[in-house]
Amino acid sequence: MKTRVLAGLAIAAAATVALSGCVQSANASNAADSSSGTVNLTVFISGDTNVQDLWEKSLIPAFEKANPEIHVSTSIDLHGEHDAQTQANLATAVKAGKSVAYDLVDAGFVTTAGKAGLMAKVSDSSIPNLEDVPEATKEQGGTSAIPYRASSVLLAYDSTKVTDAPETLDDLLAWIKANPGQFAYNSPSSGGSGGSFVATVLAKYLSASEQETMQTTYDKSLESKWDEGFAKLEALGSSMYQKGVYPNGNDQVVQLLGSGQISMAPVWSDQFITSQKTGVIPKTVKAIQIADPSFTGSASFLGIPKTEPAAKKAAAEELADFVLSSKGQQLVASAVSGYPVIPLDSLPKSVADQFADANPSKLRLGFQSDFAADMNAAWDAKVPQ
Repeated sequence: MKTRVLAGLAIAAAATVALSGCVQSANASNAADSSSGTVNLTVFISGDTNVQDLWEKSLIPAFEKANPEIHVSTSIDLHGEHDAQTQANLATAVKAGKSVAYDLVDAGFVTTAGKAGLMAKVSDSSIPNLEDVPEATKEQGGTSAIPYRASSVLLAYDSTKVTDAPETLDDLLAWIKANPGQFAYNSPSSGGSGGSFVATVLAKYLSASEQETMQTTYDKSLESKWDEGFAKLEALGSSMYQKGVYPNGNDQVVQLLGSGQISMAPVWSDQFITSQKTGVIPKTVKAIQIADPSFTGSASFLGIPKTEPAAKKAAAEELADFVLSSKGQQLVASAVSGYPVIPLDSLPKSVADQFADANPSKLRLGFQSDFAADMNAAWDAKVPQ
């Protein structure tokens, strides 16, 4: 059977339309701001709809209530399918000294863009609540990134069908071969849970120093070390869901798991908790972390474009500071079950207890963004048949 990647053409088209307005100069809107006395901010999201809901249904209403002089809207590039284009357009705007049509960025490329000089430097003086974030967490993103939540990928399994869940990557790979059709992961370019599975298999064949290099810098010559891992992933194809169907996005994996069409899959920790709260995944589905190596995880970061006008930059910093407040972190925890990045003793006991074992500073990092982009392209070329 020919391997298929489940497509979302209508969604992709909508994302393209949304993206087209995100890379233009914001001079006109800035003028409107000054005449009305209201600052209009746009949060650009590169991710899934659950992150969009976090902003639109939780963070933005609470922030606007406390700051009626600031109006916030969102723009989304679903699954980050146009990240390369977004970064290229941002680089062009910064080089020309022009502002862009968004003011705060919630995307996986924030750290890379920051280190490339495309994001404004951030500090505790302009974002006071940033002081409460552990230094190790801030160091993951660099000096132009604002950590605001964290999560890790876990192995979810249907406990009514799986009585002895895999504890290591080797155990998991053996289980997949022994239970054909019962495991799925999304194509890595469509979501981080599938990307983490792929990166973890590749990491199995890397030395500790090679893994560290791929997490922090970029040396394309090291990608030859991926050959054995990609061969393993290709060989697993016939044991995947429907002999080689790779869902499009994290959501489709969760839906397959929740409907009982598969018995096991990698899932984001926050998405897993939220899906159980909403009933998408039954309580009989459990989640654990594997070892040798574990799945990846990290903080998620916000960034402010470097050429942001002063008034908007101040408002964007105020919004970021709210997100890092106790109230903002409670909203992140309740809306998307994201690990808080501020001390748990500053949060209500119910929230603190839920995340008592979560430490955003000690998650196994994935590949640096350039390596990750190359990995996604290599997977597309080598794994689906």
